[in-house]
Amino acid sequence: MHLNYEQTERFNLNWETLRTPIDYKVVKMRPGNKSDAPGGEYKVFDRLRYNDRLLATGIPERAFAYRLGNRSALEWVIDQYRVKTDKRSGITHDPNGYSDDEKYIVHLIERVIAVSLRTVDIVEELEALPFRPDCGDLPRDL
Repeated sequence: MHLNYEQTERFNLNWETLRTPIDYKVVKMRPGNKSDAPGGEYKVFDRLRYNDRLLATGIPERAFAYRLGNRSALEWVIDQYRVKTDKRSGITHDPNGYSDDEKYIVHLIERVIAVSLRTVDIVEELEALPFRPDCGDLPRDL
């Protein structure tokens, strides 16, 4: 599922048009309505300002439970998929050129949310499995 995330079905986000014409180029996405997740272990948000023309709403709180280190997969995408210029080299990194599909990043966000939700489901299913109590006695060198 993670290896082929680009083929996974997309999560159906609500995309609101803030201005016309619609533009799918991203400069820097900005999360909105940040709050603490249940248990306060991390932050969640329910909206994402994609650019000055598009706003995504309806981001499920559970998508943030799948963590890559200290942040969610969605937060990782937000951080990496922005236009930035390296100070030392002067080279500009622009994710808008990653694909000929102008909606590539929009679809990536929806797919990352779908994969995150499915991963959380799988982890919860694994946690519910009855493991043998004697598994802790296995030799460490196996």
